[in-house]
Amino acid sequence: MSREISADGSTTDDYQAALAQGFMPIRDVARITGVNAVTLRAWERRYGLIVPHRTPKGHRLYSDDHVARIQAILTWLNRGVSVSQVKGLLRTDQPAFAEASSQWDEKRLRMQEAICNLAERRLDDCFNGELALYPPHTLCKQLLLPLFEALEQRWQGQFGAQVERVFFHSWLRSKLGARLYHNNRQATGASLLMINLSDLPMEPGLWLCAWLASSADCPVEVFDWPISPTELALAVEHMQPRAVLLYSSQALNPTNLPRMLAACECPCLLAGPTVVIHQQELRVLTELHPELRVAKDPLAALNLLTDLDLLSAQ
Repeated sequence: MSREISADGSTTDDYQAALAQGFMPIRDVARITGVNAVTLRAWERRYGLIVPHRTPKGHRLYSDDHVARIQAILTWLNRGVSVSQVKGLLRTDQPAFAEASSQWDEKRLRMQEAICNLAERRLDDCFNGELALYPPHTLCKQLLLPLFEALEQRWQGQFGAQVERVFFHSWLRSKLGARLYHNNRQATGASLLMINLSDLPMEPGLWLCAWLASSADCPVEVFDWPISPTELALAVEHMQPRAVLLYSSQALNPTNLPRMLAACECPCLLAGPTVVIHQQELRVLTELHPELRVAKDPLAALNLLTDLDLLSAQ
């Protein structure tokens, strides 16, 4: 339901009156939709996808219709459509999946080429350009997870694979770690504790899980190294996290997992390819420990955290 805002006057009363009529500031729309304010402004400035009302002082104000339109945009983005195509699709409601898939493939190939050439600035520019236009969920689904899969295939038995892997994983941890730090300064409540159970440092899937949860305004702490069950119990005692997420892309010692669960006096999730590797053992373990939830990838982990209401303010 769209409403008009009076353009005469330039007082704080105008802004408060608009809020009283049901309009929302950009921070509230970002919280409701999961699309951050920088991206909303980019959609407005570069593509005219969202045109909010403006107060005489220039404050952006959004209606319920704007929120519905943002949700429609997200639907197209999650189908793989490029942001540059969305405006036309909203008008015609016609799909353009082949072109969308091709555009995401091109974006992935540009990032992959930068990684193969160890070109940090070029990689940064590629990612920053997409980060300004797409919410984290869309980037994870359409760009980063397919990129991870393509790189893993490329790195099988190839000379130079290790240096590419270390370069990319170091860049990713630095990039997403900086965003976690910034988001944690803004968030409140108990943290979500995420722990790397792999022998491999800089687990990219772990950092994607952390970034997705952090982008939902949940404070996140990452331990990018395995710890023992007794030390996990100590960390839980000191930090009092809202939940613990254990992540691994490798096979685990199945006898160690029940001890890790016993150390968590809070909800516990196990995420990553290890869930597929140990699906038989986990079927039995989840019957014995119904508080344990499993997710095979970062997007499934985000959905599970959302369903369990573990990302909301505490």
